[in-house]
Amino acid sequence: MLTKNSSVLFATFSMWINGQRMPTNGNLEPLRDFLIPRVKKLILIDQTHPGSETVIPKIEEYYNHDPKCANHSPSWWTYLLKPILQLTNTNRTQIFFKIRDFLSVFDWITRDKDHYDYFIGMESINALAGIMWKKIGRVDKVIYYVLDYSPDRYGPMLNKIYLALDRFCATHADFIWDVSKAIQPARIKAGLIPKKSAPTIHVPIGVYPQQLIFTPVKDRQPFSICYLGTLSKEQGPDLAIAMMPEILKKYPKATLHIIGGGQKNLDRLKVQTASLKLTREIIFYGFVAENDDMARILSHCYVAIAPYRAFSGSIRQYGDSSKMRSYAAAGLPIVTTQVPPLGRDLQKLGGAIIAPDNKEGFARAVLSLFSNPKLHATMFKQVIKFAKNNTWDNEFDNAFSQSP
Repeated sequence: MLTKNSSVLFATFSMWINGQRMPTNGNLEPLRDFLIPRVKKLILIDQTHPGSETVIPKIEEYYNHDPKCANHSPSWWTYLLKPILQLTNTNRTQIFFKIRDFLSVFDWITRDKDHYDYFIGMESINALAGIMWKKIGRVDKVIYYVLDYSPDRYGPMLNKIYLALDRFCATHADFIWDVSKAIQPARIKAGLIPKKSAPTIHVPIGVYPQQLIFTPVKDRQPFSICYLGTLSKEQGPDLAIAMMPEILKKYPKATLHIIGGGQKNLDRLKVQTASLKLTREIIFYGFVAENDDMARILSHCYVAIAPYRAFSGSIRQYGDSSKMRSYAAAGLPIVTTQVPPLGRDLQKLGGAIIAPDNKEGFARAVLSLFSNPKLHATMFKQVIKFAKNNTWDNEFDNAFSQSP
């Protein structure tokens, strides 16, 4: 059970650019912030993601509920890996980075003689290291925390290793925290024996209380559409832009507000916008660092879109959607595709419309909300009802109550 005297080791990952931790792994900081006031000691091992400005893991120590951390460096031998890590430092799965992740956990626990009540390993390599240390007796409980999953994620050989690691962690950890309810059925279909599985707990993405801004519909910008998140093609911002000519035919004052960064992707989308002569109708905000600022932008829009593209092997079929949870926190009716499981859940609750994965289908769905105030009002109420209990503290409180 988590208490004020607990010690927790949290091994995770994130992207680092220009000296800042990027929000690629949106669950890292919320869990860190949840734990700091609730445990005596928290060690956070942040395995810098391939593509980061540095290849050396970052180690943060929080003690006695103090939000200020002591920073530690890995042992000298970690730096021996630096040349080969730099040679493979591109934003994709890299075997040498996985080896580094496993060894960096071993490095810390051999240096720090404390016993840990909980080891939280985000993804299988980190969880595997925690399981090994539990066998030695240095850890009481291991939580295997899974943010994304796909049964056909890689090529044949690498995929076999990936699934085998996932099954091992799922059967040897004390608890599995899955970000989506779709993961465990897929895991079983891929070969996990259900009776051997650790207890599975659904720990969805949450929102901060300050993100809950339910601006009345009458005070929102009419015919405004918002898109939040990563601007890669699989997330569908290109589709959002492509649908705008259809929207503008019926609603000439319609606008599209795009929140998200990454200069390469922004440049691509701005070229597309210019080619359609939509530079006045489409507003780019870039990367918005503060949740409060992002929430304020969303709360003045009328409809939100999550146009995930459907393709084989997509982890979105089994993952959660932080953008849709942020939309709900802003009281926004949502239009999405059949890809994310959360979209189907919200459709059942009456807060989302599932549209075809093309610009014509998406435009029709958005237009139905523009032209039908009663439908919009109903969906507005349902997303608010959904969002009110979806705070990070509520989700983690629930998770730890089921992980004694």
